[in-house]
Amino acid sequence: MKRFVITLFAALILSCIFLQGPVWAKTKTLKAVSFLPKDHPMVQMVHVWVKRVNDQCGDQIKINWTGGPEVIGGFDQAEALRNKVVDLIFSPTSYYAPLMPEGNAFPLSKLTMEEERKPGGFYDFMVERHKKIGMMYIGTWLYDPFYLRIDHEIDSLDDLQGIKMRTSALYDRFMKKIGIVPVTVQFGEVFTALERGLVDGFGWAVLGPREWGWLEKCKYMIDIPFYTRQNTLFLMNLDVWNKLEKSVQDKIMDITIKFEPEMRDYFQKKIAEEFETYEQLGIKRIHFSPEDEKKFLDAAYGAEWEDLEKKVPDLVPTLKKLTGN
Repeated sequence: MKRFVITLFAALILSCIFLQGPVWAKTKTLKAVSFLPKDHPMVQMVHVWVKRVNDQCGDQIKINWTGGPEVIGGFDQAEALRNKVVDLIFSPTSYYAPLMPEGNAFPLSKLTMEEERKPGGFYDFMVERHKKIGMMYIGTWLYDPFYLRIDHEIDSLDDLQGIKMRTSALYDRFMKKIGIVPVTVQFGEVFTALERGLVDGFGWAVLGPREWGWLEKCKYMIDIPFYTRQNTLFLMNLDVWNKLEKSVQDKIMDITIKFEPEMRDYFQKKIAEEFETYEQLGIKRIHFSPEDEKKFLDAAYGAEWEDLEKKVPDLVPTLKKLTGN
């Protein structure tokens, strides 16, 4: 009798394991961080992408976007990804340029994201380059051109000589090339720096500065957009990516390919609305002569190509070809 009870109990346990196995299977949770806070206007479409991946991948994976630079500093996120402290980052290439200088070619691209994804094109090239530093480049999550803002009116490119501007890793070289004095200021301290006159202006994309109060001190905008093709990417740890089921990888890529043009349309609409608000606020858009505008753009793109010539000279011909330059 005792043997019968033990056998029956064992059979019940085995049947439960067999029947409940799929229910007990754990969903793969991927920890993610972004270089901007989650409530930042520039990361609004990241929320859309994360939700779609979580919804459409069912119980196979779940992205847990834990936060922004308050979780891990922006410049530390690439190493955190490589060391598997996190599985995903939403980061600009300029933040990990020491690991992969050729990433600075992203904002120099003259192609659409659809054109970049043609077989053997810029997207495929950059996927392979990222693999060399332990990352999987999945796609792009932002479209928002950069502009320079200033606290007083100017008439020409020469008037920028000696002006102090808050800089970033992306356009530091450009500012130096046109005579601006770049000043590094932490993101949260920009308003104070403007208020105290530590800087006379700043470079940034369209969205964000109005909400942060930066335009209270800088009511003039040099109306020449540059680096229209943003360098902000979805990046996954390569080992984590390789361990995903092929069906999950395909699903993520399908979601991303469909997401990118929708994301661009969303931001183009938001930018148009922002410019309408600028009109109401009295933000003045400064126009240079055609000659100065050409010099401005030549400097913006030339400074980056010159830097790439120094750091990855063997890759520059390929990069120019693949970016439509």
